Amino acid sequence: MHLTATSLLLLGSLAVVPSSQALEWGTCPGDERPQDMECASIRVPLDWKKPEGRSLTLRIARLPATGSSSGTVFSIPGGPGGSGVDDLTYRGGHFSALRKRFDVVSFEPRNATTYGRLPVKCFGTGPWLTRPDDPGAYARLGVKVRRSAQECRKLDPAFFGHLDSASVARDIDAVRSALGEKQLSFVATSYGGVPALAYARLFPQRVRAMYLDGAVNQLRDAATDARVRYRTYEAQFERFLTWCGTGDVCGKDMGKRWRKLVASADRTPIPVKGRPDGEAVAYSGFDLQVAAMPNLVGPGPAPEYPRWRQLAAAVRQAEEGGAAGFASYVDAGVGSLKPPSFVGMNATQCADGLRFSGYREYRAVRAMGERVSPNLAGMGLWHRLGCTGWPVPVTNPSKPLPSGLPPFLGAGTWTDHDDTADIVRRVPGSATVRFDGHGHGLYLTGNACVIAHANAYLTDLRLPAPGATCRPPKQ
Repeated sequence: MHLTATSLLLLGSLAVVPSSQALEWGTCPGDERPQDMECASIRVPLDWKKPEGRSLTLRIARLPATGSSSGTVFSIPGGPGGSGVDDLTYRGGHFSALRKRFDVVSFEPRNATTYGRLPVKCFGTGPWLTRPDDPGAYARLGVKVRRSAQECRKLDPAFFGHLDSASVARDIDAVRSALGEKQLSFVATSYGGVPALAYARLFPQRVRAMYLDGAVNQLRDAATDARVRYRTYEAQFERFLTWCGTGDVCGKDMGKRWRKLVASADRTPIPVKGRPDGEAVAYSGFDLQVAAMPNLVGPGPAPEYPRWRQLAAAVRQAEEGGAAGFASYVDAGVGSLKPPSFVGMNATQCADGLRFSGYREYRAVRAMGERVSPNLAGMGLWHRLGCTGWPVPVTNPSKPLPSGLPPFLGAGTWTDHDDTADIVRRVPGSATVRFDGHGHGLYLTGNACVIAHANAYLTDLRLPAPGATCRPPKQ
């Protein structure tokens, strides 16, 4: 995760009815912004149940249509914590063909890392999670998580309590109203799928088209979600092992050695030796699984993507008694010696119900993971454990999608296609595109094959044939 300290002005003292607002487009601040990108702002209620109360100011960006505009495609950023303004700034070129027919609009949502109401440390830090073995340990973890969350919540309790994806969806509809559009088409990436689904539930008649790209699936219960993820994790680990077998980078029997290493570290955590600050840190087997997952998901075999090589080297180092290989690449990525459960992200995820209902559900998912995913059982637990003891209730619970929605299009890679496919199959007539390779967020990363399918859908509502597949270019 790349975090910035960019701040935005946030508050207006009086709420404005969103439908009464007219957007005043102007030049976007910052030399890095595309010359043809326009920016505006809109005020929305902090609490949509109290529209006359405190308000927030959100920044909006637009890449205008280069031809005759047929409407607006709204790009919902991922994270949670991503900025759609930054997406259009740094990835806007991928929308060039779509812009021949549509304006492309996005915004800096209220839960963006760069929004500025909460300090960046709230998005870049959080507790190191442990895997509880009994109800007492589960309760103690809850106290730890709650204490960490309260450090950020106390800075602005009302704001912290309204970062759920349904509030984000209502903000998007305020933008739609201010744009004067009867309907919107959507590109929703990663966690952007959660506010996209909230929008579809709240305003189904205002959805013209919905393209979901590697979307996080809020519609499944914890056990079903974990079962799908465990299968995905194991399949990816098998790809890693297959790659290991093609050369001498990993050594022999990596799978067997990995499971032995994890079991041993759960009994006796592996220290991170030689830290100049003298901080005592050690990796349990659970920590190893969590730290390994980003490198497993990231591309490995091609020379320009060294993450599998890095993982293999870290495993060898851990077998020799030191976890510095894991700690070094985790620290380089997120500024922490072990993966933290980010408070700012959890402020949205926990409010969206992506949490365990209690110790019993946690134990059931854990037991299933140990059967289904012997190599990465901890990863099916980690995200939801970050909501243990959370001080804010679920305000955007999972609910079925309504009838009457237009067909959706989904796309995803080896590691996120199944999540997205489970969402879109709930809407009659929908379709998916499977990318037979690594990655995440295919449209915003410029995958030409997937973009072509998405654009055909977004422009002419033309869906691909069943079984549509895109493949990476040959090396």
